[in-house]
Amino acid sequence: MSQGPDSASFPTRLLAWFDTHGRHDLPWQHPRTPYRVWVSEVMLQQTQVQTVIGYFERFLARFPDLPSLAAANEDEVLALWSGLGYYSRARNLHRAAQACVARHGGTLPQEIDALSALPGIGRSTAAAILAQAHGQRHAILDGNVKRVLTRLLGEAEWPGKSAVERRLWAEAEARLPHERLADYTQALMDFGATHCTARKPRCADCPMRSECQAHAADAIAGIPARKPAKATPTRAVRLLVFRDPDGRVLLERRVAKGVWQGLWSVPEAADDDAAKALRAALDADDGTALPAFLHAFSHYRLQASPVLHRVRDASEATNDLRWVARADYDALGLPRPIRTLLESLP
Repeated sequence: MSQGPDSASFPTRLLAWFDTHGRHDLPWQHPRTPYRVWVSEVMLQQTQVQTVIGYFERFLARFPDLPSLAAANEDEVLALWSGLGYYSRARNLHRAAQACVARHGGTLPQEIDALSALPGIGRSTAAAILAQAHGQRHAILDGNVKRVLTRLLGEAEWPGKSAVERRLWAEAEARLPHERLADYTQALMDFGATHCTARKPRCADCPMRSECQAHAADAIAGIPARKPAKATPTRAVRLLVFRDPDGRVLLERRVAKGVWQGLWSVPEAADDDAAKALRAALDADDGTALPAFLHAFSHYRLQASPVLHRVRDASEATNDLRWVARADYDALGLPRPIRTLLESLP
């Protein structure tokens, strides 16, 4: 794998493309402060721009700066993240803000090693923040950039392999310009997201076509190579929806590590005995089965079988167990499938 013949002019061609076709009016670009860039970069991990915009604007309206985010409680942060998924991003964002207040004077550090050491900020995210907010000369290597580089270089192996990733980092650094680092960084992300897309890339009018080894070999469809497939396990769970005479539902905070850690959900039961014990503790009826549903996570599928139970009297609430009215759902971090379930109750 080696640089193509036109690689030296890559930044010039990319910036020319960006000036005409790039995205210049995203909310985190005006103003492009370190805090706003950071929040947007974390939200954009695993999530498309159009989905992120609304979440970003609501998040910034509530937490306009780093100290306000650090001072918030986790429920407030997760409530505003609810539905965006990959909730560890929100928890890390919150913890990183608190670390900045404790150790960096309430601001994000401007040194890449210190910045990338914060929770949820790896090398590429740190580079994106510093390049866009401060114009520092650092390379990024997110999913879009990996796709662009693997096609340009005709890399046939999966880009997640350590050896391949090291080569891609070297290529990303070799192509860095000395000026317009903020625009160049945004241009790379935009080019991968809107032009050199995973499906139906626009090769006919691509400014990099003369350099692209995947195009020359008619191998665009197979590059980047997919991650070696693994069987996706399915986890079955019983969801117990307890509702009191006032229509409130019983929610518990999930404290165990997992994809919904720190969020509020309905109680779960591993088997009939566990479900019976919970019903007895709450003096609930035998319940009515609700439609089962399947929810896919990145590494497993959740097969959920919910049952609606009515209780005669609401039990006493605790820090991690409370009765919640529909009007109060927005104040809590609720996983999207759980909120959908609750809002569909008869």
